[in-house]
Amino acid sequence: MKLNFPTFLTLFRVVLIPFFIIAFYLPVEWAPFAATAVFFVASITDWFDGYLARKWKQTTRFGAFLDPVADKVIVAAALVLIVEYYHAFWITLPAIVMIAREIIISALREWMAEIGSRATVAVSWVGKVKTTAQMLALGGLLWRQAPWMEIAGFVLLYIAAILTIWSMLQYLKAAKDPLLDELH
Repeated sequence: MKLNFPTFLTLFRVVLIPFFIIAFYLPVEWAPFAATAVFFVASITDWFDGYLARKWKQTTRFGAFLDPVADKVIVAAALVLIVEYYHAFWITLPAIVMIAREIIISALREWMAEIGSRATVAVSWVGKVKTTAQMLALGGLLWRQAPWMEIAGFVLLYIAAILTIWSMLQYLKAAKDPLLDELH
């Protein structure tokens, strides 16, 4: 495997995951800021690795596999950490919705690829807006620097949860015919 810069950024994001978790649990006053900083560095590398791979024509099968895995693992870790911190059903509910959606859509994409219809469940603009709202929400809820930041995080978390459901329904609608073919 030839390691190019976009793939290096993806690997770097994977390496950041344990540091993100460690930073969250540090017994120091600045731990929320440190965890948020690591989370945002990982989020920025997520955008850059895909952009650079396309721009420089350096897309690889390994990068295409690892990129969504790295994204999902760091987001799931952040969701678990904020659920633990807030210990409230109104944080747990959107977190479960988001994690469940990722599992459902990952399974759907894998199945659609097996039947040769992977393009049917490509990423849509709703997914991109959802990801932006999700990352900002998680950043605010991880940092918790001011009450307004937490409130904005809660609002953005629910916006992301609603967009999560919407995008999942779009994906399921796009895959409806092959999924339900045997039921006819």
